[in-house]
Amino acid sequence: MRWKSGRRSTNVEDRRRVRISRKAAGGGIGTLVLVLVGLYLGIDPSVLLQGTGQMAPPAQHRETQASPGSDELADFVSVVLADTEDTWKALFAGAGQTYQEPKLVLFSVAVDSACGFAGSATGPFYCPADRKVYLDLSFFAQLRDRFGAPGDFAQAYVIAHEIGHHVQTLTGISGKVHAAQRRLSAAEANALSVRLELQADCFAGIWAHHADRTRHILERGDVEEALNAASAIGDDRLQMQSRGRVVPDAFTHGTSQQRVAWFRRGLTTGRVKACNTFRAEAL
Repeated sequence: MRWKSGRRSTNVEDRRRVRISRKAAGGGIGTLVLVLVGLYLGIDPSVLLQGTGQMAPPAQHRETQASPGSDELADFVSVVLADTEDTWKALFAGAGQTYQEPKLVLFSVAVDSACGFAGSATGPFYCPADRKVYLDLSFFAQLRDRFGAPGDFAQAYVIAHEIGHHVQTLTGISGKVHAAQRRLSAAEANALSVRLELQADCFAGIWAHHADRTRHILERGDVEEALNAASAIGDDRLQMQSRGRVVPDAFTHGTSQQRVAWFRRGLTTGRVKACNTFRAEAL
């Protein structure tokens, strides 16, 4: 991926030198469990926290050092974020709307967000309550080593997917889905989550389509890297690795085949209307 000459975003918050610890008192453990469960299931953690009557206890902070080699990764993330800003700003303007740029928070080990407390094990996530993407750069090593999805464009796909959730928030899609999920059974709520996640994959493909057409970022093998990453984190593949069996009713992000197909659709068409997973009869 050609990225080093790209613009750097000013919307990166680097919290890697801040280490967070929490006291168990005041409901902190219960809040943590809710947040982790929500993130694992692909559900906005703020939805689970609503109505609990609990406020997360104050976090304690101390400085730590960023991992060696992480500065170049942070630079890369800044460029990809800037590129998504340019792409979605143009697409929103074309529709007569204004794109509101999100913040991207880099953290190490654990982080506080408006959706609650989260650790690195949750992976990258988007919090609609504060409209920020949260990313521990160590996830990219996991993407390469644990999931077998190396490459800078695989990493860019992950970022673009989370930005896709921001687009869903700005357009009101996420709010409607989360409101509907509260009235549904667990299996039905999961099915809606799958459609939401696949649309974010499609939006990631839209970014890649327009970024390459206008700024020529793609190199040979880049698309294959992204497709491999989408396949590697499909629900069926992850469930087989962790449980030894596949449970479709528990899917929250879609199968490997579905994730690849919807990213490819966005990449091929470059059209937002092509990403309407909610009206698709077959995913």
